[in-house]
Amino acid sequence: MLYSFLSGGKESLLALAGVLFAFAATVAATAKLQGFLPKDAGREYAHDGKLSAGKPRGAGILFVLAFVVSAFLFVPVNAELTIYLILLVICMMTGFLDDASKTPWGEYKKGILDLCVAALVAVTFLQYNSNVIDLPFTGRQIAVPTVLFAVLAVILVWGSVNVTNCADGVDGLSGTLTIITIGTLYLIDRQREVPGEFSYPILLFAACILGYLWFNATPSKLMMGDAGSRSMGLFISIAVLKTGSPLLYIPVAFVLIMDGGLGLLKIFLLRFLKIRILKNTRTPLHDHVRKAWGWSNTQTVFRFAIIQIVLAAAVVYGVGM
Repeated sequence: MLYSFLSGGKESLLALAGVLFAFAATVAATAKLQGFLPKDAGREYAHDGKLSAGKPRGAGILFVLAFVVSAFLFVPVNAELTIYLILLVICMMTGFLDDASKTPWGEYKKGILDLCVAALVAVTFLQYNSNVIDLPFTGRQIAVPTVLFAVLAVILVWGSVNVTNCADGVDGLSGTLTIITIGTLYLIDRQREVPGEFSYPILLFAACILGYLWFNATPSKLMMGDAGSRSMGLFISIAVLKTGSPLLYIPVAFVLIMDGGLGLLKIFLLRFLKIRILKNTRTPLHDHVRKAWGWSNTQTVFRFAIIQIVLAAAVVYGVGM
């Protein structure tokens, strides 16, 4: 909106203002509105889960809405981006309604809703983008049949939403890992000259997460809930698709995948194929390292973040060669 009123090289000044606004809006909204959020009941089976009882939950609604407002104010929004923002709000609201519900929504209900959002993302992406993808680190491109591309895109989006959701459980962990992941994608976008209307929102989203982390750093005052974690997963998947190299999701979100994804794989194999794996490993991994290895919350966040930063540096260098 504001972008349309500027000319003469003032866009960079507006971009700076947008990042500051996104952070400040998130901090202000969280400080003023956290008292209206639902309260967490504690998680019986999570390590130290009972310590979260009574804290405001569902703060994702605040930083996601702050991001959406920031995007409409400071980004030259087009039809494609508008659809993604709407889908982000839908994903956030399904998570928030679950956070606020006295009876948690069932896994299948949430899974189907995620599948619908994922399908809409895939259709939207193919409407505005090519089905040709870059193979990371090879310099090669391949054209994926449209139907197959759509199926794989749905799997990517659905998986990213649920992996990121499962990785939420330690103060500051999923937010920090998400910032590292999308920050890596931003650097890749700059290398590949992705249009600003799709790369700049990454900075706004990161600023909003930082505004949330102001209150969520150990010891946390509130939690993002499904409203935040599922939205972050959706945003990551869209950002990966826009790089033109969907396979980059694996290295740029590796720690999120390992932390949250192993639990999903473990449950899937046991429930549907009666196969037991990782019998002596607690999932998510952030519970295992704290209970079995004795890591503190701070050590868990820092060490997981360090691993992802090292991978990010390698990926950015490899992609840029």
